[in-house]
Amino acid sequence: MAATTEDMEAYILAHIDGEGALQAALNRDAHVRLLRPRMIAGHLQGRLLKMFCRMIRPRRVLEIGTYTSYATLCMAEGLDDGAQIHSVEINDEMEPFVRPYLEQSPHKEKIRLHWGDVADVLPRLNEMFDMVYIDADKRDYCAYYALVFPCVVQGGYILADNTLWSGKVADRDVPPSDRHTQGIRDFNEMIKNDSRIEKVIIPLRDGLTVIYKK
Repeated sequence: MAATTEDMEAYILAHIDGEGALQAALNRDAHVRLLRPRMIAGHLQGRLLKMFCRMIRPRRVLEIGTYTSYATLCMAEGLDDGAQIHSVEINDEMEPFVRPYLEQSPHKEKIRLHWGDVADVLPRLNEMFDMVYIDADKRDYCAYYALVFPCVVQGGYILADNTLWSGKVADRDVPPSDRHTQGIRDFNEMIKNDSRIEKVIIPLRDGLTVIYKK
């Protein structure tokens, strides 16, 4: 009998680096306290984000959409000493959940947390970024991309999460009124036609698009 998707995922997780005690505790806590714990990056994607930071070695990272800070913590693990990640979250009601985990991280000095709309926060930072990770409101992905692109260095990377959106991007029966799906579709089409970049979609979990700025 061929292995199921669940079997393969279990095998992968058993053969990569561990999730880490802090992230595991955060994950459990999110499943108890939050309405949408599925939005967490999770073990596999978290290890991949850390590996991207190891490979790219960015000095400045921008994250749009902190949520629980799971991905934030994973990326911070992969950053060199002296590097920094600016994480922006519009929902300040997440702060009581997020703060205790950031404070426990041995990499907390690499993390700067900002509450508010990224359109307001980004000009105040006055930074150029080597890597940007987008994981926020799917309806606004095109706007996020347009906003951050000038702030990404040449040779820098933009990572966009959820770009397959549970397969809905390829589902012809999804109605136009589904603005989240349409937002991702619009983003994917925009990326496809942007000659300033190189791009690839990794079919990991809900889809992760890796974009290289030429």
